[in-house]
Parts: sequence; structure tokens; C-alpha cells
Amino acid sequence: MVTETRPPGPVDRAEERARAARMRRARRRERRPVFLFMGPWFFGLFALTAGPILASLYFSFTDYNLLGSPSWSGLDNYAGLLDDVHYRNSLRVTFIYVVVSVPLATAAALLVAVMLSGNRRGIGVYRSTYYLPSLLGGSVAIAVLWRQIFGAEGLVNQVLAATGLDRVIALVFDVEPGTSWIGNPKYALNTLIILNIWQFGAPMVIFLAGIKQIPQDLLESAAVDGAGRVQRFFRVTMPLLSPLIFFNLVLGMISAFKAFTPAFVVSGGRGGPADSTLFYTLHLYATAFRFRDMGAASAMAWIMLVIIAVFTAGMFLTARYWVYYGDQVKLR
Repeated sequence: MVTETRPPGPVDRAEERARAARMRRARRRERRPVFLFMGPWFFGLFALTAGPILASLYFSFTDYNLLGSPSWSGLDNYAGLLDDVHYRNSLRVTFIYVVVSVPLATAAALLVAVMLSGNRRGIGVYRSTYYLPSLLGGSVAIAVLWRQIFGAEGLVNQVLAATGLDRVIALVFDVEPGTSWIGNPKYALNTLIILNIWQFGAPMVIFLAGIKQIPQDLLESAAVDGAGRVQRFFRVTMPLLSPLIFFNLVLGMISAFKAFTPAFVVSGGRGGPADSTLFYTLHLYATAFRFRDMGAASAMAWIMLVIIAVFTAGMFLTARYWVYYGDQVKLR
């Protein structure tokens, strides 16, 4: 028996619309808790992150002293930075700090990670000890302690005097015995570079995890073929760890460009002596809050963003020549 289907009438269509409306209301009720819980995150994103970023972009094209209303000045802030000798010095100091400290810190982390990769007794204590500087190194207390250690009467000069090496060091480095290494323009930046190298704990832990993932059969095969420890390290271990080396270099580079606390504490916020510790971020801070030139400071911030982006992009472009993934397949 064939049943005939009648076309939907006005009543049926009304019921379908009512059912669809009920489903939409049910879905909206289900979404409310989602938006409720995401509300604080959206507020932080727009009010505390995206809003200030867009405001700083606008301020970089204005003359704004934090007290009055900003007035449009076009590219004057960017052009004025080129004539600022302190700005050029801050770029030079920051570039030296990044180029010297980041590779040395990464190399130190890799070396210590290889040394601590075994299963000797008490190895966990040594790993914790070497990791500790990463937790403390960026603090104000350590920066104050660093200023005391490298001061005229600090621990470094006391050790040199006790061992009789103070006169030898004075001749080699062309300084007076008992000089303040922090107060000497030639060596003040070097003390901050040492401080950054000392904080190699975080990349060391990453390298340790990577070393544990290296297949032992590869190392054993290399040993059977006659490769010594040094050859196994450079021919097997380093290529397999190259993604982690690249990762730590990128993060270290970005962190070094943003370094602020050590230079601020050591130099008293002035970047001295003779601009030798005038980091880019320190000069940006002084421009914004000591000289109250928020327009120029905003321009400096956006220039730093471009510099970090260029350095990062350059590292990614060169990574294809030395970073290996998987079974030693070169990154393409």
C-alpha cells in the first residue's frame, strides 16, 4: 500500500521554525559559560595587550610627554633617533651583549649538559645546583650581589690579591690593581655578559632532555667504527641536538635583546660608566619615564620589535643549512 505524502502546510512550517528557534536558544545557553570563562582573557588581550600595543604605535608618530595631549609629529621621532648619540651607543652595547653572551651561554649549557648526562651517584644534586642560577640570575638581588663582587673591594679583587694575581691581571688588562670592574668602561659590559652566561640552567635542562632521547645504538655504531668521544659528539650528538641548539639560540637572543634588570641595577639606571652598560631597554626606559618623551620611547620600542623580527627571520633562514630533524634530514 502506497501512502501519499502531503506537502507541509503552514502549521508544519510553524512547528519547524519553533523547533529551530528552541535549538538556537539551547545552543546560546550552552555557549554562555564558554564566553563567561573566556571573558577575563579577552579583557586582558584587548585592554592590557592589544590596546597598549596599538596605542604605542600611535604615540610613536606623536609628540607626547605624558602630561599633555599627544600632537601628531609624523616620522620626527624616528628621524631624531638617528641623531641621538646615546641611542647609537645603546644599539652598539646591546648588539655586543647579544652576539657575545648568547652563543657562549648556549655553548656552556650544552657542555654542562653533556657532563651531567650520565647516571652517577648524586647527579640530581649537581643538576639542581647548575640550574639554580636560572631561577635567581634575573633578580634584583643577584644584580646587587654582582655589583659587589666586581666592585673595587669585591670578591674578585680579594681573590686576585690573595693569590698574588692582581698585578698580573693589572698588566694584562691595563688597569690599576684593585680597580672596580663595574666602574671601568672597558670591562663593565663584560661583567654583565658573564652574568648572562652564568644563567645557563634553563637551556641546560632542555639539552639534557635531548641527550636522553639520542639512540644509544647510533653512538655505539660510531664507536665501533673507530670514532672517539670528540668525534661522536660532533658527528652524532650535535647534529641530533641541532633543533634544540636552534631553539635555545632563538630564545636566548630574544631574551638578551630585552635584558634590563642587571644593567639598571649595576649602573644605577644610568647605563654608565660612559654608556658602557646602556642597554637598549634601559635607554628606552629612561627616555619614557626620566625624560618623559613617550613618543620617542614608543618609536624605540617598535624599532626593537623590527630588529628582533629581522634577527629571528635570519636565524630561521640560515637554519636550513645546519639544523637537522628526524634521521638527519636537513631542514628544507
